[in-house]
Amino acid sequence: MNNSLLGYTAFKVGKLLVIMILVSVISFTLVSLSPLDPITAYLGVDRMQISQEQQALIINRWGLDQPPVDRFFIWAGRIFQGDFGRSMIFNQPVISVIGQRFMASLWLMGAAWVLSGVLGFVLGIIAGAWKNSLADRVIRLYAFTLASTPTFWMGLVLLVAFAVKLDWAPFCCAGPPGVLPQDITLGQRLHHLILPAATLSIIGTAAITMHTREKMIDVMNSDHALFARAQGESTLGLALSHGVRNVSLPALTLQFATIGELFGGSVLAEQVFSYPGLGQAVVQAGTRGDVPLLLGIVLFSTLFVCCGNALADLLYRAVDPRIRLGEGCHA
Repeated sequence: MNNSLLGYTAFKVGKLLVIMILVSVISFTLVSLSPLDPITAYLGVDRMQISQEQQALIINRWGLDQPPVDRFFIWAGRIFQGDFGRSMIFNQPVISVIGQRFMASLWLMGAAWVLSGVLGFVLGIIAGAWKNSLADRVIRLYAFTLASTPTFWMGLVLLVAFAVKLDWAPFCCAGPPGVLPQDITLGQRLHHLILPAATLSIIGTAAITMHTREKMIDVMNSDHALFARAQGESTLGLALSHGVRNVSLPALTLQFATIGELFGGSVLAEQVFSYPGLGQAVVQAGTRGDVPLLLGIVLFSTLFVCCGNALADLLYRAVDPRIRLGEGCHA
């Protein structure tokens, strides 16, 4: 067991390093080929108001006067030393910006991840156990509709309905305007988290609902379930005693696989609600040419998703010891 776990861990770490290197090369290449001029994006209209000498100083300050290959190796060398560079738009170390923004996003993604998983699992159990019932038809309609619904559109609908019309939730931000992050109370944070988390949860529920439903139908039609039903077991009893246990592992697998999609959805949700998280920082870094921050977030998100999937593999084994440790990182 120890040797198996050690070998699995070593394989995961090795594959993670390969993935990070490939992501670094591809991301840096795409950024270098982008038509966006970092200096113009950084200065905006102010570029017309500064001298050529000042522009040259800024270009030299950010190393933009060097060939792309040289810039890549300089940047990669600093990454190995733990230096991700300095953000151009925030004028802070990239690590500091990512840390601050990720903590805000973690509240949002964590809440949405739990809510979508629990709600989708429960709805899938109900739809699968009572196949073709009215509840099943309503749940399937709900899931199929939401599966094709854009995240930003759902966010706008919730914003108009609950913030504008009903005035039940705030319009934006992670806390009341003018309040420092360290002074925001738990109640205020949760109040501002409701609509963004609901947006991601409602959209994310569709996949887990339909997947759990199909697995639940297979369980309910199995020989073991049919025998139990012949012995007088009710549908509810079968769902609770046999269904939940057998479909929990596939549901857990799918839920961890949606971490990447959840991160992508948070980018759109944070833009709609002006939520100061990592997703909003991605958009700002991309539109304003902040290459160090953009690349740092790409590497961090890759590490986050890959580590989440590795954790899922360990949890699978904890749920069902018969499952061998996996051989790959589902990044």
